[in-house]
Amino acid sequence: MSRTPYEWEDRLVALLLRHAAEGEAIHEKLARLVDILEAEEKALGRVTGKAPEKEGEQRYDHRLIEQHIPDGASVLDLGCGAGTLLSRLIQAKRVRGQGVEIDSAKVLECVANGVPVFQTNLDHGLGMFPDQSFDFVVLEKTVQTLNRPLPVLQEMVRVGKQGIVTFPNFGHWQMRLDLALNGRMPVTRAFPYEWYESPNIRPLTLNDFDACVQCQGMRIVEGHAVVGNTVRPLELDDNLFAEEVMLIIEKAA
Repeated sequence: MSRTPYEWEDRLVALLLRHAAEGEAIHEKLARLVDILEAEEKALGRVTGKAPEKEGEQRYDHRLIEQHIPDGASVLDLGCGAGTLLSRLIQAKRVRGQGVEIDSAKVLECVANGVPVFQTNLDHGLGMFPDQSFDFVVLEKTVQTLNRPLPVLQEMVRVGKQGIVTFPNFGHWQMRLDLALNGRMPVTRAFPYEWYESPNIRPLTLNDFDACVQCQGMRIVEGHAVVGNTVRPLELDDNLFAEEVMLIIEKAA
């Protein structure tokens, strides 16, 4: 799974060159490009994908995390919210769970749900936890909301044997086309906020994250992607096609 920086293949330019026809108006070329990308996305999803979740079902990322974590493991959940994931893991997998959350209301919900929680700002570090004190450290849809994401990632692999990170991928083809054509920050399923109310202060792509962790002495050992209406193992083209990703990271050997 480990790759050198930027080795993730990105085919947007190749697709543009391959399918741009002489004599077509620009809107016709763009319409054809959208059709091509949608077809590619559907084909990739059909290969090994499963539906993310239906209304009322367990979230896809929670389902994947639960499958990855063995019974009796120790789990630190950073930005744990109301403790929904930890509560499920404690009940279903008998894990030793610990949450970290900054929001006072969410901390109270954790307590009500029987989830151990510290109230603190992740940007202040995880100095309260010794090295390798957890089997897994989880950071769900939070890395792009942090002021100082790099120290948090470094702390994750110090405190835990493996880190589990999920985030929306700003490199998805719809994001790129929306920004290029409309000249405004995109509002999509993965990024459902206007710029002035978005918690996502550091949007990133899969390529950005891959390059970052490798430069910091970490590696991606496993990954999954939301592609269209499916969830499947990560592929080389997913900087272009994944709306969201879930990645397992650890210190490089």
